[in-house]
Amino acid sequence: MDSEQIRETYLSFFEEREHLRVPSASLIPAADDPSVLLTTAGMQPFQPYFLGREQPPAPRLTSCQRCFRTPDIESVGSTARHLTCFEMLGNFAFGDYFKREAIDFAWELSLDGFGFDPERLWVTVFGGDEELGLGPDTEAIELWRERGVPAERIVELPRSENFWQAGESGPCGPCSELYIDRGPGHGGPDERPGDDGDRFLEYWNLVFTAYDLRDGALSELPAKNIDTGLGLERMAAIKQGVDSVFDTDLLRPLVDLATELSGRPYGAGDAAATRAMRIIADHVRGSVQLIADGVVPSNERRGYVLRRIMRRSIHQGRVLGLEPPYLGRFAERAIDLLAPVNPALATERDAIMRWTGSEEESFGRTLDRGSQLLERLIDEALAAGTSWVAAESAFELHDTYGFPYDLTRELVAERGLSVDDEGFEELMEQQRERARSRAGFAGAGGGEHDRVIGFVASAPESRFVGYEELRAQTGVAAVAAAGGDVLVKLEESPFYPEGGGQVADAGTLRWEGGEAEVLDVYRVGSDQALKVRGDAPERGARVEAEVARPDRHATMRNHTATHLLHAALRERLGRHVRQAGSAVRPDKLRFDFTHGGRLEDGDIEAIAERVNGWIKDSVPVRAIEMDRGEAERLGAMALFGEKYGEWVRVVEVEGVSRELCGGTHVANTAEVGIFEILSEGSSASNVRRIEAVTGPAAIDLFRGRSAELARTAAALGDRDPAAAAARLAERLRELESAAARRGAEVATDRAAELAAAAEPADGIGVVVGELGELADAKALLAAAHDVRSRVGDAAVVLGATSGEKVALAAVFSPAAVERGISAADVIREAAAIVGGGGGGRPEVAQAGGRDVEKVGEALNAAREAVIGGLGGER
Repeated sequence: MDSEQIRETYLSFFEEREHLRVPSASLIPAADDPSVLLTTAGMQPFQPYFLGREQPPAPRLTSCQRCFRTPDIESVGSTARHLTCFEMLGNFAFGDYFKREAIDFAWELSLDGFGFDPERLWVTVFGGDEELGLGPDTEAIELWRERGVPAERIVELPRSENFWQAGESGPCGPCSELYIDRGPGHGGPDERPGDDGDRFLEYWNLVFTAYDLRDGALSELPAKNIDTGLGLERMAAIKQGVDSVFDTDLLRPLVDLATELSGRPYGAGDAAATRAMRIIADHVRGSVQLIADGVVPSNERRGYVLRRIMRRSIHQGRVLGLEPPYLGRFAERAIDLLAPVNPALATERDAIMRWTGSEEESFGRTLDRGSQLLERLIDEALAAGTSWVAAESAFELHDTYGFPYDLTRELVAERGLSVDDEGFEELMEQQRERARSRAGFAGAGGGEHDRVIGFVASAPESRFVGYEELRAQTGVAAVAAAGGDVLVKLEESPFYPEGGGQVADAGTLRWEGGEAEVLDVYRVGSDQALKVRGDAPERGARVEAEVARPDRHATMRNHTATHLLHAALRERLGRHVRQAGSAVRPDKLRFDFTHGGRLEDGDIEAIAERVNGWIKDSVPVRAIEMDRGEAERLGAMALFGEKYGEWVRVVEVEGVSRELCGGTHVANTAEVGIFEILSEGSSASNVRRIEAVTGPAAIDLFRGRSAELARTAAALGDRDPAAAAARLAERLRELESAAARRGAEVATDRAAELAAAAEPADGIGVVVGELGELADAKALLAAAHDVRSRVGDAAVVLGATSGEKVALAAVFSPAAVERGISAADVIREAAAIVGGGGGGRPEVAQAGGRDVEKVGEALNAAREAVIGGLGGER
């Protein structure tokens, strides 16, 4: 049974039993799910349904979800089953069926769908936990007994094995796992499910989700739910009769490519090569899917996870002796393997290949340099008879040379050594503290968040009418105090809640006898709550809710402009550009996007011109609601990290862009008015940031610039300030050129004087002197060479000033260097006195400084160093 047959067997089985089949969600969790960085389980996208905060599209769902986990990353390649990236088949029920039906379904599909012999199947159940206050799951035990599973094949396991939770907090519950006995050839007669052996392979986990875990305490969920997970890769290993997930049709083609490129055998006694091939197969499969979902390599959060697995793949390629570049070959094969199930991989092929190539190129240099340094540290540790590499050395590799600590730890372990993890973490924390002290740090607790969620759940959902109206006559559904302010929930609300990068609306509530200012609008799923200041309306009161029109319209202009900017960036820079964050406010917009290098001035000018061209063209902008599948077929781009249902809103700028977007927009690009980029720079590794203004803010900017130009023209006495500035610039260049010629003439005369006064020392003419004011350091160095050529075997050190800066230059003849003195050493000593630094070669060196008052002192120190080095009296 191939992997596609396994997927279809599972999903169609549950579809026939009234489950709605839903597509895999992104590996990036929804923005309102802070519990994990990446989607770690099949149930992750359904957390709001389990918590009762949102209504699922159907009470029964089934999916094949792409997942990514890193806790076992160091086991990948060393075992037959550990992976970071995998697919999880699952069936889910929200307040519908519970343990009996879940167990019935699992047993029926195992026997009739997958054809397992019931005599080879074992199950485990939750054995209870004192800390949680729960006893053994006797109900599950009885249900399995009813299915015909004998007591000796039902194993009770502790919380660590049979109590499932997605993270430190969230939906959770006892679970029951199904195992297949692979026979005595894989383990002894005393081995049992849950033991650390290979005889019993767990293939399906049934989670009876009845609780919400918060701060170590359990509370019952509003409805009992079912969450199950069947690992596709493990089932493929069972059904394809292979010992390892890496030998299945899901991963073996990548292993075969590694064998082909390296010429080394897989699994034939070459343990290092086998491990390397498995790591590459798993990590490349994960890399391409993370990039397709909008993650780019960086040193933060998800980007760090991606960078880590890419760099581990690159290193393992070196272990195999592959000739760079090779990572792209694996990425191409992974895309071909996975695209039939995940079409986004084909769409994002160019972006995937771009990031793969750039990361291999940049890390290749780091790997070469860091590996040499690490090898030296390992050799020193072994020679000294120690069993570890110092934390300080590992930190220097990480901080100075960019060599990943995880890789350092892995490589030293291969040589039988360790690293002081605690010491390294202390050094990292010291670095973080320094960064926080420089930048400041602020954090908010979760108390207000939880209070708002509870408040929103206390009344029926507000209906948002703000796309059509900025004023609404509506009723107050709920009111609650919130510190010095008040939370209000309306039956119908024109206020846009913060989301998708767009800030919340401001405005006013009015009612008979009172008025309140709307400070903020909180989004809770598809619902909302207002934070207001002033009088508090009573629950049930009729109010007039009015959005601040100027702010909303300015925000709409900026939001439409971000869509235009996104389109222009992709057109100019390439399809690898994806939105990586945004802030759409009334006063300006900020747009973060994935790109590996700074934009040239020509790029910025062309992008701004393209956006303003679309604005001048008066292009219609419209929002259309449609089925998500249809939106994807039309090429609508999604903002990764946002959560979308099956029914989505697409904002289309005709002939320019289509994006899934719930924000507010103008009806025509002409309303944006004008677009001006204020700045472009780096936001994070491989992420750039543009800030821009539109509409009134841009008009104010240009009016200010016009006023400055008028003042400049008046000061220059010319109505054309550009022409006047050009004339002045040309005159300045003429004056600077004349000054440089005069300085060179003076320097030549002074060089002759200094050469004539050379001080002999051990056969070397020592010349130390000051040239006064010079135009630049080049003239000083030229004068030093002139003096040296006049004297012959000489050691020349000269100093000069230029405004508030000091320049120093030293030129030593080969004969002087042979006597043990170095121009670089002398110049560094002198530069320290004038508050600067420099360097060079033993024959020629330069330096700069800021303390013009100490030029003489610095030159005296240089003279003493030269004379002393030549054996004379200092």
